[in-house]
Amino acid sequence: MTKLRLKNIKKRFGGTEVIRGVDLEVDDGEFVVFVGPSGCGKSTLLRLISGLEHISDGELHIGDRQMNEVQASQRGVAMVFQSYALYPHLTVRENMGFGLKVRKVPAPERRRRVEEAAATLKLEALLERYPRELSGGQRQRVAIGRAIVGNPNVFLFDEPLSNLDAELRVHMRSEIAALHNRLSTTMIYVTHDQVEAMTLADKIVVLRDGLIEQVGSPRALYDRPDNMFVAQFIGSPKMNILPVENVRRLSRTAKVPESAESIGIRPEHLDLAPPSEGALNGKVRLAEYTGAVTLLHIELPDGQTCLVVHDGRNGLEIGTDVGLRTGTESLHFFDRNGRAIREKVHMAPA
Repeated sequence: MTKLRLKNIKKRFGGTEVIRGVDLEVDDGEFVVFVGPSGCGKSTLLRLISGLEHISDGELHIGDRQMNEVQASQRGVAMVFQSYALYPHLTVRENMGFGLKVRKVPAPERRRRVEEAAATLKLEALLERYPRELSGGQRQRVAIGRAIVGNPNVFLFDEPLSNLDAELRVHMRSEIAALHNRLSTTMIYVTHDQVEAMTLADKIVVLRDGLIEQVGSPRALYDRPDNMFVAQFIGSPKMNILPVENVRRLSRTAKVPESAESIGIRPEHLDLAPPSEGALNGKVRLAEYTGAVTLLHIELPDGQTCLVVHDGRNGLEIGTDVGLRTGTESLHFFDRNGRAIREKVHMAPA
């Protein structure tokens, strides 16, 4: 069983502390995604787990063993980087087996492991090709295959799809998810893309400024964010945050917690209404048509913009006056410090 435990992990570069006390447990076979904005420390944290960076303070355990002073090659982990880092003069077979050759694994065993990994990743027909003869997605699969042949206890992925185009990213996401289902190996995956995090993860770790903001399943983070940062980072398009006085305009049945300063409403939980029906009013300033839906940017009287997911078949002209109201979905309430207030109020239609 390969479980990871991080206890008060810190990392300093000179006088700057970039990881500021991280506590986390990753269960055996779990797919965990580190997500957060650029500079939040997610890649640094992954490198601390891999052994590519030294831990300044705290303890890292992989399985039953403390790993702080254990060399990267002895930790039983394999890392897949954003850059494929394939040797251009070696074939796919040679690239995948190179690490085993360095470790002096006998040739028959190397061949067996490479062919098993190639079958898992559907690379059998490409084993004798060179990297220049492969597409970006195929090269990334070779990089993953190179990690698989080492039979690691833990896979670490550092933004492995960032160099791929949008269509190929979607395809490779599904391949990585299928790979995890087949191998049932513990995987930790770093991305700045919250859509990748939502679609891949068993558990998401949201990081900001070297600290964990929240840990939970994709559904838990979407439905019950701990604070305003997580509420707006998880979910696409992002949650609307409005002054709390707008609640009563949206619904006369709302009971507002006394400590609430702001309300959060997801764009998909807002409905359009005629301005004359007494809902919160605004003007359409931008309409982003994506096919099935249109994302409307509604300018409110105070100048704030509110996002609304609308039926893509029914367009609205720029400048159109509209009303907004809630359906029966929950509102999210936040106090003056941006912390979630757990009193959830289910709204009746206005």
